[in-house]
Amino acid sequence: MQVTIKNLEDYLCHQYGGRAPEQSLFMKLVEEMGEVAEVLNKRAGRKAGDGADLDAELGRELADMIHYTVAIAAVNGLDLNEIILEKDRRASVKYHHDINLETFIKEANHG
Repeated sequence: MQVTIKNLEDYLCHQYGGRAPEQSLFMKLVEEMGEVAEVLNKRAGRKAGDGADLDAELGRELADMIHYTVAIAAVNGLDLNEIILEKDRRASVKYHHDINLETFIKEANHG
């Protein structure tokens, strides 16, 4: 099963809409960011590990970061799909990329 940004936004709006202040969601995002940093430090040997599967742990923590990032957008009625495409279009011009995300997706779906 594939999860789209829209699916996740709708689900998280249903879960949090009107019940979770954006500041609380942001604090959870920051907490999860710290957990990602901890895993990366373990992977780099800067922090002792506990024998856990660091790849799986990193994946879970990144998923948590995505969860809270999308939740903040969802409770604010933001369309991340369009925002991501527009931001990438601008970055592609600014940084002289050969291709932007929208073109990449179109080519991948027709190639």
